[in-house]
This record gives sequence, structure tokens and C-alpha cells, in this order.
Amino acid sequence: MAKFSREIEVRGHLIDSLILTKIFDGVMDLGGEFEVLKIQIGKKKKDESYAELRIQGKNQNHLERILELVYREGATAKIQKEVNLKPASKNNVIPDNFYSTTNNHTLIFLKGNWVNVDDMMMDKCIVVKSNKAKCTPIRDVKKGDKIVVGEEGVRIIPPKRPREGMNVFQFMGGSSSSERPTQHIAKKVAEDIYKTRKLGGKIVLVGGPAIVHTGAADSVATLIRLGFINALLAGNALAVHDIEYSTLGTSLGMNINDGTLAVRGYRNHMQAINSVFKAGSIVKMVKSKQLSKGIMYECVRKNIPYVLAGSIRDDGPLPDVITDVVVAQQKYKEVLKNAKMVIMASTMLHSIATGNMLPADVKIIIIDINQPTVTKLMDRGTWQAVGVVSDVGAFIPMVTQELKKLNK
Repeated sequence: MAKFSREIEVRGHLIDSLILTKIFDGVMDLGGEFEVLKIQIGKKKKDESYAELRIQGKNQNHLERILELVYREGATAKIQKEVNLKPASKNNVIPDNFYSTTNNHTLIFLKGNWVNVDDMMMDKCIVVKSNKAKCTPIRDVKKGDKIVVGEEGVRIIPPKRPREGMNVFQFMGGSSSSERPTQHIAKKVAEDIYKTRKLGGKIVLVGGPAIVHTGAADSVATLIRLGFINALLAGNALAVHDIEYSTLGTSLGMNINDGTLAVRGYRNHMQAINSVFKAGSIVKMVKSKQLSKGIMYECVRKNIPYVLAGSIRDDGPLPDVITDVVVAQQKYKEVLKNAKMVIMASTMLHSIATGNMLPADVKIIIIDINQPTVTKLMDRGTWQAVGVVSDVGAFIPMVTQELKKLNK
């Protein structure tokens, strides 16, 4: 056996999920060598495959670089070593060689056993306490916390390609395009939303103000009323313009029904903000019957959680908006817990923030008229994301109509 080599193993749906292909390509791209020592291919659709490989580098540092890549694709050392832990030197400071997490399900080899890492998110560290491991932001690290360092003793479980039959994720093939038949995509999206709800799955909408500007607010309100959206994550703007539309019929002073400018419409969004402050909150505005329709009205009426995260550009902002970004991030994370599907509609920044908090097995549907935005949001290394390049004002009403048919 070559001096600078390591035997590794990998199991799962190696062929159709392209795990072996990614490992082979990664080793070759880094100038390394590989030898397949053993391979067993699953015979049936749900059977897993198994492979043993010998990875060879030019020197120890070169080998370690290659191993870091293949471990990130789900491989582990054949002779498994314990995970390496180092204490945090002080609050909010982690060791230099800390393990930076992905959004994939992760385990660590601790005291002879594989231990699940809880609360998986990308770009965090792993803290070990009382034989339990948790994905932790740097700001929550305390002096003395045991932090996972290096790649040794860490195992990633790559996301599996959907296997439950042709759904929107298989139909789209994990791609984004403006050239596919929009009506058919809307039908596929509706079918998967319906199936997720039928199985008791939690569906979260991350929405931007374009939902209101483009005329999709009534459709989103209908989805909430019918129980197809179980939580809402947004910023100040979506709530402001939804309330403006619901009380004044405009969005940013534009009449939604005919696209004309309202008289003195430039002040309407400020009037909407003022009306919420007069009532005391969105909830109080609903209870006092000053707000009787719309997205925020349905959220309150159906008692579904919503989080409005503030930004430096906000007018007002509304009294319901969380202006502390750290607190807002924590509230987003709480709402996203146990989500099975997240629909991201025309809000790049809130969607990116949300995507960073999600494990890779959560289904994501991204809808935006801007192709680069959709591509950026989809680039998360998961089969469970599809992008729809379309106007939300046209696409969401189509999905809503399909769901109404399925819900009869």
C-alpha cells in the first residue's frame, strides 16, 4: 500500500444520487488517485449500495486535502477514529481548526458510537456536551465548550434523491428554468404541497412584498385560510403592503386591480403603518376589525406563527417587526423547526437567511422572476430544491387554483 494513502468506505444511494461520481471527480480534480477495492450495488430501488476505496495523495498534506473533500461527500475512514475535540478559549471564540458544518445530516464518532448532531445548519460549529452534539452558532459558544475540530470522526449523510415517484422535484430534476411549461409546473407544485399537508408536514412560506405588488396576495391569503401554509417568514415590507392593499386597495400607491396610481397614493404605505401603530399591533388591528382580510389577517385568524425581520431600509417599521437581527434570526430558526417544505417567493435576502438554517432534507420551492436569484438560492447541494423562474403574481394563483381542485 502506498505511503500516503487511506482506505475509506461509503454507503447509500451511490449511483443515482451521484455520490460516487462526486468522489471520483473530486479526487481527480485535486490530482489524487483512487482504487475501488470493493463495491456492492443495491439491486432494488430502495436498496443502498456500498463501496470501499483506497485514496492516494502525493504527500500527507495532499492526502488530507483530498480526504476532507471525500468526507464531505459522505465517505468515512474504514478504520474509524474518535472525533477530535478542543475547548473554546473564551466566549464566542472557537479553535482555529474547527469543523465547519454543512446542511447535511451529520454524525460524530464519540466514545465508540456514532452520535447524531442536532439542529443541523450550514456554516456553524459542533459543540459536544454530555455525549450529545449540537450545531451551534459562534455567538452561542461559551468558554470551555468542547468543539469538534478537523474532519476525523465526522460522517455526513448526503441527501437522497426523491424516491416516492414522479413529483415536482424529480420532474424539475433539481434545475431552474424559464422555458418549462408553467401551468404543468404549477400543477406539480400543487400536488406536492397537497401531499406534504396530507402527511402532516409543516409548510413555511418565506415571502417578499412582490407577492402584493404583482397581485398574488389574495391567493396567498387563500392558501393560509385553507391550511396549506403553516407559518410565514418575511420582512416589514410584505406586512406593510399587504395591510395597505387590504385597507386601501393599493400597494406602494398603485391600485392593484387596474395598475393606475391612486390620488395621493405615495402616502398610502405610511398611512398603513400609522393605522397599525394606532391599533397597537397587527393582532389588535384584526381584533378591532380594522383589518378584515389579507395575508396578515389570515395569519392572525388561523393563529399561524409569523416572524417579521427588520432591515435598515424599513419605513416605520411596524410595531410587530423585530429590529434586533440576532433575535429575528433566532425566531426564524424556531419557526423553521420540523418544517418539511419551505416555499420561497420573491425575497432573495430572507430566503438566503432561511436556507442557511435548513437541513438538506427539507424540500424547497423557489419562485422568482430573476433567474440569477433562483440559481443562487438553489445552489445548496440538495436534490430537494427546485426553482421556478416566473412572476409570482401569475404562478402562485395557478398553484392556488390547482390546490382548490385537489382540496374538493
